[in-house]
Amino acid sequence: QVQLVESGGGLVQAGGSLRLSCVASGRSLSNNVMGWYRQAPGKQRELVATITSVRTTNYADSVKGRFTISRDNAKNAVSLQMSSLKPEDTAVYYCNAVVLSGGRFTNVWGQGTQVTVSS
Repeated sequence: QVQLVESGGGLVQAGGSLRLSCVASGRSLSNNVMGWYRQAPGKQRELVATITSVRTTNYADSVKGRFTISRDNAKNAVSLQMSSLKPEDTAVYYCNAVVLSGGRFTNVWGQGTQVTVSS
């Protein structure tokens, strides 16, 4: 069973930077799409960025040019480097992996890490 554990959240001033990390256990995810999502209070969870097994990336328009997603298959990990942070980036950030289980693609989620950007 795949488990995802995030780290690196915290409180930062607007314009600052944070790096989120997510380590997977249970199986290798080197061939899986992984990504980051976020959920602000009172809002739906939204995609932040994804990365494929061949490192093709996709970003939400709101974070393009400020966030960078990367992966380290040797460590079974994915990271999100966040720069030029804005108060509207405040949210719980979730690591995600899409895995094939029982013949179906299933989303696996981490427990989430809080990112708070003060103005």
